[in-house]
Amino acid sequence: EGNEPGDSTKITYRELLHKVCQFANVLRSQGVKKGDRVSIYMPMILELVVAMLACARIGALHSIAFAGFSADSLCQRILDCSCSLLIT
Repeated sequence: EGNEPGDSTKITYRELLHKVCQFANVLRSQGVKKGDRVSIYMPMILELVVAMLACARIGALHSIAFAGFSADSLCQRILDCSCSLLIT
């Protein structure tokens, strides 16, 4: 379910696994590997879950920043965790 009361999406485990594996391959192609740190700046949508699970699948650590963060706060958070990739 998304931020709005009427926003929802249904997906099967098979479909989710397919999307997660696809995105894990995208992360690998960008040079992300086990132990790397990835920041995720997205609203509550299906792709957020896919990105989190893809990071977990390849062993990368993820940090989620929601839209309430200011640009300066987001920048400081990215610098503090020394992330190698920002997903938006």
